[in-house]
Amino acid sequence: MSHIICIANQKGGVGKTTTAINLAACLAASERRTLLVDCDPQGNATTGLGLDKNQMSHTLYHGMIGEMDAASLLVDTEIETLKVIPSRVELIGYEVEMVATEGRETALRNLLMEIEGTFDFILLDCPPSLSLLTVNAMTAAHGLVIPLQCEFYALEGLGQLLQTVKLIRRNLNPSLRITGILLTMFDKRTNLSYQVADEANAYFKDLVFQTTVPRNVRLGEAPSFGKPILLYDAASSGARSYFELAKEIMKISFPN
Repeated sequence: MSHIICIANQKGGVGKTTTAINLAACLAASERRTLLVDCDPQGNATTGLGLDKNQMSHTLYHGMIGEMDAASLLVDTEIETLKVIPSRVELIGYEVEMVATEGRETALRNLLMEIEGTFDFILLDCPPSLSLLTVNAMTAAHGLVIPLQCEFYALEGLGQLLQTVKLIRRNLNPSLRITGILLTMFDKRTNLSYQVADEANAYFKDLVFQTTVPRNVRLGEAPSFGKPILLYDAASSGARSYFELAKEIMKISFPN
């Protein structure tokens, strides 16, 4: 059975898509069959892996409204063991069209059930909001990874996300667990990064991953070349950090 991980935080600019792309690539490079599902209408995870959204005839939207099955939506990447279900702007329409439809929160879960046995990991990259698309992702997932940027106001709004997780558990997905909180944009030169890390560790304790993702120029450049960091600069500190995160995720997900 696939281990489905949702990567979410309603704040923008915290490294969700960067984490989704690079964690997926590192898991795939570790010989784990991996699928990245782009649940964000902006489609940044799609383009970040070098795919042209304008050339896509079918995307996640068509699967969620029931027009296509999941297997028909899989797209290859440069890494043989990594597939993508792409997204683009029409996915915004899902929330509008399905607002009064029964079962609208479980469309993604139902879609992914068709292909669960095909992959070891399925990663869900969420939009920067607690929208119906994010609710769908949390309802489909077994685990939640929360990227937390090491900057001022980092913890602001996290309570709202955790409250949403409680509601999802109570009403839609009782098995949803927080896999971990990932500290991103860590800058060793600033006291603020250490302060945020200390606060997160004090409050969330063992939920904080040992791996931290540094503020790294190469990580920022890679998406513009349509590549995960391991294909753009495997020797960079950003690449090393996501390989370490992949090891932690594999250990948590498959302890034996």
